[in-house]
Amino acid sequence: MPTRAQQMTGDTARRSVPGFFLVLGGACLVAATFGGHLALGLVAFGILAACSLALVLLGRRSETYQGLTDKAPDERFARIGGRAWAGTGVVLTVGNLCAFIGELASGRSGDPYFWFVAIAAVSYIGFVAFWSRHA
Repeated sequence: MPTRAQQMTGDTARRSVPGFFLVLGGACLVAATFGGHLALGLVAFGILAACSLALVLLGRRSETYQGLTDKAPDERFARIGGRAWAGTGVVLTVGNLCAFIGELASGRSGDPYFWFVAIAAVSYIGFVAFWSRHA
């Protein structure tokens, strides 16, 4: 691939991540507004816009961020990204499990958290089965 095409692909990837945060913030704002919680929507949009700005600024200076948003990251950046996603999955699963247990202890059903934990468990088992056959 020519150097110019590689640069355009890398630039597009570096812009798409902050753009995703802005679109997600806009969706939160619209959903919260329709739900009658404009202030919460503005806070969510503000937080996600700040994250987007931070990523734009990181994209200019951070070798790590540039490596992670490359179309074809080298082995080191692929490993960093994989570990970051795995860590994020653990944090989200443990957080939802704690929320589920807290809901049960409060006398509520814990229904939304139960489904997050159940989906995490089923997807983990599915990925282990898939990768054990394809790795």
